[in-house]
Amino acid sequence: MLVVEDDPFVRSALIRHLTDAAHTVRSVGTALEALREVAQLRFDVVILDLGLPDLDGAEALKMLRGLTQVPVIVATARDDEREIVRLLNDGADDYLVKPFSVDHLAARMAAVLRRWDGGRGAVREREEVLRVGGLAVDPRRRTAELDGRPLELTRREFDLLAHLAGRPGEVVARRELLTEVWRQSYGDDQTIDVHLSWLRRKLGETAARPRYLHTLRGVGVKLEAPPAPVDGAAPRGGPGSGQPA
Repeated sequence: MLVVEDDPFVRSALIRHLTDAAHTVRSVGTALEALREVAQLRFDVVILDLGLPDLDGAEALKMLRGLTQVPVIVATARDDEREIVRLLNDGADDYLVKPFSVDHLAARMAAVLRRWDGGRGAVREREEVLRVGGLAVDPRRRTAELDGRPLELTRREFDLLAHLAGRPGEVVARRELLTEVWRQSYGDDQTIDVHLSWLRRKLGETAARPRYLHTLRGVGVKLEAPPAPVDGAAPRGGPGSGQPA
């Protein structure tokens, strides 16, 4: 695991207690060092302090998410609910408000890792390219293509597409999407709808004329390959078809 904490006393205490609990620990004191570490090594979990000397931890979190999907537990003295919700939406898997005990941290780590493994997050980084019709999604490299054309996706759009592509043809419940993609046990369905709308535009389709993404009202979302065109006709609603996005 990686501990990102600028206070040397707190960092030393965490390293000592976590090492005693049989964890292999690396530690750094700045956001830049943390980014270098995750770019070079694979970690099971990152403990991220927000009060870093070179970059605010909230910005560091966004940059970390551009490099890896490793579970991140934010350690913060900030207990404002809006700030915590923003951090969770930006990719944090959990948070702890300082001061906290090492036992509390260990319990949160175990819970995050159970969710991560149960959602096949760690496995996904080792998966081959997921293919659904003309879609190709590479979870390890975090790239996606449609009919050979690269898709420019945000982190959350990619996570949503990759989760659905891993279960093609299955209806995935909205509650599961909140839990496994947003890493939240609660949330507003509108959040999912907005991201689906953005993703549809990039796939060259609309909710009224779907090709890949199909919403079952009150149930969930399904990703499946569009039917093969008849007599060589181009599928409706695809890129270059003239259909509105």
